[in-house]
Amino acid sequence: MDSTGKDEVFTRVEGPIIIGGGPSGIAVAACLKQNGIPSLVLEKDDCIASLWQNKAYDSVKLHLPKQLCELPMLGYPKNYPKYPTKNQFIAYVTAYADHFAIKPLFNQKVESAGFELERGVWRVKTQDSGYESRWLVVATGENAEALVPEIPGAETFEGRVVHASEYKNGREFRGKKVVVIGCGNSGMEISLDLCNHDSIPFMVVRNSVHVVPREMFGFSTFGVAMTLLNWLPVKLADKLILYISNYILGDTEKFGLRRPKTGPLELKMTTGRSPIVDAGALSKIKTGDIKVVEQGVREISKNGVKFMDGQELECDCIVLATGYKSNVTSWLKGSDFFTDNGMPKTSFPNNWKGKNGLYTAGFTRRGIFGAACDASKVANDITNQWMQRADF
Repeated sequence: MDSTGKDEVFTRVEGPIIIGGGPSGIAVAACLKQNGIPSLVLEKDDCIASLWQNKAYDSVKLHLPKQLCELPMLGYPKNYPKYPTKNQFIAYVTAYADHFAIKPLFNQKVESAGFELERGVWRVKTQDSGYESRWLVVATGENAEALVPEIPGAETFEGRVVHASEYKNGREFRGKKVVVIGCGNSGMEISLDLCNHDSIPFMVVRNSVHVVPREMFGFSTFGVAMTLLNWLPVKLADKLILYISNYILGDTEKFGLRRPKTGPLELKMTTGRSPIVDAGALSKIKTGDIKVVEQGVREISKNGVKFMDGQELECDCIVLATGYKSNVTSWLKGSDFFTDNGMPKTSFPNNWKGKNGLYTAGFTRRGIFGAACDASKVANDITNQWMQRADF
């Protein structure tokens, strides 16, 4: 019963329930449909790919060539550039959903989902509806919610504080001194965008980071890395990647960007931390147009940011390029498949299947490439069961 004492009504879904209408969820639904299997896609926002449509900054592009970021069964238009823009990617995903006639139910935020052992079904409750199915696909992804750190004093700052998910472009920051907290791909690219809009960006770099070129001698760095891993141990492949990166980019440590002791490929495999793909920010760092601050933030003051060494940097605005997080553990009940951080306990390529008809898509830490791999595996596995199933 619900909180009013009335019996809850759960609508039976013949195929899987897919939670999340981003590229991962849409791809799973498309692969299922090609196999003749219906599905129900629930999306908490009012559009597909809402992270890209509502929370991505305007200048973002795919970090990998388009052929490595295709969803199953339908590639990009031939006239797209090698690295599609934000708007091009949104258009591609929208056209993909239209092509396969995938129609999510929008504005359906999932409040809870759990497995009913007695009947062998998953029950999913949104704010106004209930659904049940033999299969549940969690496709909300690694980046479901903004990760906003609690920094002491933030409420006293007289300027503006925005998370990267709220940042669109640097026009409104023109002429302002902006502190960008975080040095991942978002932090670097937002700093570059601010610089290109005549702002004065200071990028806070607390930890060591790997910066690699987008391409090596005309080939994508990702493609080069994957080729090397087919022939070499990861540590040796890392040495070659770093040697070429240093040849192309120079010694990044001279500019405040210390490299971790663990190589970029090994670090990605063991921790999920991606290297920074340089989109032009490094040249601005070298010229001093983007200023690197090698300090952790202690607190935010009325006028700016105070660092661990006691120094204070006055600024007009603060951008939190602190990333995103999974929200699975807030609504998925009774499953031990995910860690406390909302990521599968098993790593890629074995992260896509749990118990009792539970699946995931988009939790590989490998972007669109990983999501496409998940979608095909999930659809094929459900299809095998569908062909053998007895009605429930």
